Formats: sequence, structure tokens, C-alpha cells
Amino acid sequence: MANSKSGDSSLDRLVRILGAFDADVPSMSVGVLAVRADVPLATAYRLVDQLAAHDFLRRDSSGAVRLGYGLWELASRSSSALTLREAAMPFMEDIQAVVGQHTQLGVLQDDEVLFIERLSGRDSVVNQARVAGRLPVHRTSSGLVLLAFSPAHVQEAYLLRHPAATLPGDAGAGDFRRVLARIRAQGYAALEGLVDEDTTGIAVPVLGPGRTAIAALGVVVARQAVSVHSVLPALMTGARGIARAVGERRG
Repeated sequence: MANSKSGDSSLDRLVRILGAFDADVPSMSVGVLAVRADVPLATAYRLVDQLAAHDFLRRDSSGAVRLGYGLWELASRSSSALTLREAAMPFMEDIQAVVGQHTQLGVLQDDEVLFIERLSGRDSVVNQARVAGRLPVHRTSSGLVLLAFSPAHVQEAYLLRHPAATLPGDAGAGDFRRVLARIRAQGYAALEGLVDEDTTGIAVPVLGPGRTAIAALGVVVARQAVSVHSVLPALMTGARGIARAVGERRG
């Protein structure tokens, strides 16, 4: 694709346009979109017209723009996340029936946890994780499990990119490495009150070949209302079931 005067390609600008939308800002004017995507206003109008023609974007009656169904349709045709979600759903539903708060599934993506599914009860505690949303790896139980069960070189590369990554009470990267080693040894991560003061996040790895994590299966529950060890058996059983189901689908 041709480059602009600024050096970025048309594809770069398209990706920034689509990436400008999130759960907090699901729609916006083309002018706001141009600013968020860092593209000239005239370019934004042209790209919006092109994307809307394929239903990747939609305009509402006020002229505001939002993501269209075209993206969802493409992603649903062939997606590793969709395969993983479909394999996990029966096990997540079983866990959610027991926990009644939040049950969620996340994968490691660009130094963050990308959540691909979340089940929640009517009176669930607050939870920052959203489907198709991301959270920092070192601030979530799911992220810590994913990193702890990643190859050593992935862990070291993460710490090089994030030298300040610590947990409350840790002195630095050396402690963070020990935290990851402890999580790998015990087989789970539990964080009390880190993301939200009144909640506890508990996560276990869904293991693939080489005992590396292909996903994290976790719950977010009311702090002090649910013990870690009362939830772990269901989580570990569910993670093993998901791993088997994914293997069967791939086989």
C-alpha cells in the first residue's frame, strides 16, 4: 500500500481508524476519529467511506461512526479465539454455576491479557475485564498465570520491555521473577484487592504442548467471601477439560 507524506501506509491508517474504538468510546464523529487515529480529517472521511462500504464501519442517524458487523463476520469465519471460546464455554458455564460472580477466559496478546469471554452473575462484584478488552499482564491474575507458564525467553523479554513491572510489596524485577516461579510451582495465581479493592482474582493456566499456557481461566469474586482453595478444584478441572477439547478440535 502507498505511504503517506508522514511515512505511514494506508494499512497503518486503516488499523488506527479501526483501533480508535473501544468499550468506553464505541462511537464518535469523524472529526474525533481523525484525532484519535492521528490521520488528517480529509483522509479520515475518505477511509470511513471506504470502510462503511464493506460494513466495517457504520454511520448512525446523527452522523456518528461505530464499528460495523463486517468485522465480526470476518472474525467469526475462522478464528483461533472463536475455537478456544467454543471449547471453553461448557466448562466456564459449570464454573459460573458454582461461583455466581465472574468467570473469564483470556489470552496473552501484545504484553496484555486479551479477554475473549466473560460470564457474569446479576449481582456480581465489579470487574474491569471486558470481552475484547485488555488489561496489563502484571496487574491481573490471568496475566500472571499466562506469563508464568510462558517460555523463559518470553518472560525475560517482557521484563526487558517492562523493567518497572512489580506487584505490591515487590522490590523489583528479581522479586517479580520469583513471583512467576512461585505461580508456576503452585499452578495458579491469586490477587486480592489489586485491580479493585473489594475483589479477588484467581486464575489457572489452560496448558497446551510443552506445558505452556494457551489461555488463562479465571474468576473474579468478592474479597474474603470466597476462599482461593474452594474455587481452585473447579478451575483446574475446567482448565484440563478445555485443553482436551481444544486438542480434539485441532486434531
